[in-house]
Parts: sequence; structure tokens; C-alpha cells
Amino acid sequence: MKNHRIFSNSHNAETRKTQSLSLPVLTLYLLLTIHLSGSAFAQQKPVTGYAPVNGLKIYYEIHGEGEPVVLLHGAFMAISDDNWSVLINELAKTRKVIAVEMQGHGRTADIKRDITYENLSDDVAGLLDYLKIERADIVGYSLGAGTAMMCAIRHPEKVRKVVSISHPIRRDGWVKEANDFWTNFNVEMMKGTPAETEREKLNPVHGSFPAFFNHIKAAAMRPWDFGADKFKVTKAPMFFIFGDADGVRIEHIAEMYSLKGGGHIHGDMMPRSESRLAIIPNTTHVTLMNRMAIIIPMIGDFLNAEPQKK
Repeated sequence: MKNHRIFSNSHNAETRKTQSLSLPVLTLYLLLTIHLSGSAFAQQKPVTGYAPVNGLKIYYEIHGEGEPVVLLHGAFMAISDDNWSVLINELAKTRKVIAVEMQGHGRTADIKRDITYENLSDDVAGLLDYLKIERADIVGYSLGAGTAMMCAIRHPEKVRKVVSISHPIRRDGWVKEANDFWTNFNVEMMKGTPAETEREKLNPVHGSFPAFFNHIKAAAMRPWDFGADKFKVTKAPMFFIFGDADGVRIEHIAEMYSLKGGGHIHGDMMPRSESRLAIIPNTTHVTLMNRMAIIIPMIGDFLNAEPQKK
């Protein structure tokens, strides 16, 4: 579970600077150069609220009208992140978008409970119950993608389709460098970064970032496995989106897609899997969020697709 957000387009000098960095250092560099701000896109004022779910007061926003889709951010992110706002605004043109700030993120206070995919997926299910939404599509990035897939495992009746952007189904699905990164990653490295300062502005519990950081680090380092057997029998079609250099092993990507019926079919001769796979070229875990012009139309096409005739 790598937990990053967008970073600004780099000038040539900045590009040269990053080219010499190793993967862990580059990852941290990108994380520290990200910035949060409101979206530049005009939009109607959303419906906002706090849902009392599982000991949390989960902050949510509802944008647009239509079939419901839940959006789940990555770790250290919030609804107001630039490229996340772009995704919200585009999907809200035709759908009811329920954007969520998960445990400890943004305007949702942290609680004394482990941040696990099971807990977070139960929170999403509880939020849907609170909003009286029986079933929804779920789109997630990184931590949110893992939560979206876990929702399909634990709460299949509530999930129609899943879009999972850059996340494995086991901790060893990440490349070794991605997992090793967390060992020496500490809260002091986040001092003064937008991940800390913007959360401090939004979160109702001021000064809580160090404890929240430790919660996220523990979640990243804890052994976890969704279970291939459980994942294989999920009924919700899934659209897996990865970068070709985003830290998830290519063998693991193939395994995930295969478990959902893909990768072994000649689509001109037989029905295809209802699930899909996209690998975006020249793209990292962080820069996937800069590829919205490519990703958004694919998400829309997947969510709008009718089941194939058997």
C-alpha cells in the first residue's frame, strides 16, 4: 500500500533533479513536493455532512445526480486534492458522486482503531446504509483502491462495479523497494509538507498528525492478504488501472486480472471477462493522478458498459 498524491508538472531542471534519485528517495521527494488546493473547476456547491459510522464521524460530499459512485482517496489525501477534484467534477456530470474522507483523513477525525482494509470497507458499507443507498460503484486509488476491493469481498450486495487504481491484493504484490521504503520513513520527513499542513487545516483534532502518521505506517507495514480464493469469487466486475512503473509487480497484476477471468481469452472468439485491465505507459504510482485525461474516459466507459450477451 503506497500512499501518495499528485505532484506538479516539473520543469526541465526539476526533471533532471529527480532522474538521479533512487526509488525510495524519489518516492519521498514526490510526496514532499505535492500540493493541495481547491479545484480550479467551477462546480455547484455539494451536499456535505458527517455520518456516524463505527465510532467515526465520516465526512462526505455528494456531487451531481444519477447512479451512485463512491470515491475513495489514497492515504494522506483529502477530497480537495487537485486531481481528485477533477475526477469528482467529471463523474458528477452524469452521476451522483459520494466523495469520502476515510478514517483520520481530511475532515474525518482519527480514532483508536487500526487502519485496515476490513475496517475501512465496513465504514464504506455503513456510510451507504446511512445515506440509504443500496448499491453503488466504487472507485478507489491506492489505499482507497484496496478498500474498494475489500468492499467487494466483505459487502458484495452493496457493490456493483469496482475501479481499482494502483493497488495489489497482498502486501508482497508491491515491489521490494516499495515495502522496504516504510521502514525508515518517519513523521519528521513529513514536517511542513502539505500532507501535514493541509490536514492540520482540515482535521477537527489539531496536532494529531503524528499519531495519524503512525496509524498509516502501521497499516503499510502490517502483513495483509485479501485471499486469492475470496478475491476470485467476488461478483463485482473490476477495472484494474496501473502505471507501468507504479511499484506493483507485473506478475501480481497478471494474477489479479486472471483471478477475475481476464488474460486467457481471445475476445473475438468468445465472451470477454466483464473485468478490465489498463496499464498506463511511463507512469508511476504518484503520476497516475496526473493522467486523468486518459483515465476518466476509461472509467466512464467501464461503469456505463452493459453486461455482455452470453
